[in-house]
Order: sequence, then structure tokens, then C-alpha cells
Amino acid sequence: MTTPILTLIFFAGWGLTLVVMIVCWRAVEVLTGKTVANDFASGSQHGGDLYWRLNRAHLNTLENLPIFGALIVAGHLCGLTDGAFAQLAVTVVVGRVGQTFFHVASNRVMAVNLRFTCYLIQVAAMGAMVVSLIRLPG
Repeated sequence: MTTPILTLIFFAGWGLTLVVMIVCWRAVEVLTGKTVANDFASGSQHGGDLYWRLNRAHLNTLENLPIFGALIVAGHLCGLTDGAFAQLAVTVVVGRVGQTFFHVASNRVMAVNLRFTCYLIQVAAMGAMVVSLIRLPG
């Protein structure tokens, strides 16, 4: 399996890991009687601050997965399976993990700045992946 495909699997697995954490959090809240099952209104903030940051980190991961996935599939179909393209794919995943960490860790200015920096790294790497695909001959 190529590095870009493995990064796509990891990215998707990261999103799955975050949703499992959310499911476990909700289950504990309901089973301990701290809340009822229908207290998790979609689209509006619910739960404590840490829970909500985890929820947003998960949604942000899902928002970016299709873009990253499309780039990986296009690269795979065009034969970009190693070299700079593979390194850019790894950079995206490392940026995503960093962004999630800072998103969940805190809402303080420094954490938000670090989170945004990790996001910019991902966007720049995905932009470079697009350029790699455009520059292919034929």
C-alpha cells in the first residue's frame, strides 16, 4: 500500500477515533444520569466546553476528509504514490492531528493560534498537492 493511501486511511481512522470518543462521552453522560439521550441537539452547542471542542474537532475533520480523499484518489490514479506527493500527504495528516490536539486542549488565544497554524499547514500542503496534479503531463 502506498504512503498516500495509508495517510487517507489514517485520516479517516482519525475521524472515526474522534466519533468513538464522542459516543463514549455521551454514553457515560446518559448512563450516569447526568443527562438524557435527547439533550445532544445537533447544530447547537451542548455539553461542557471540552466536550464541545471535541465535537467541533470531529466535525472539522469530517469537513476536510472529502477534499483530502479526492486529492489522494486523484494522485493514486495519476501514479503519484511517492516522493513529494507522499510527503505532502503525511504533512496534511500531521497537521490534522496537531489541529485536533490544540482544538481539544484549550480555547485560549495561544491554542487557537497554534490550531490555526496547523490548519494553514494542511491547506498549504493540499494546495501543493493540487499543483502537483495540475503539473502532470498530458
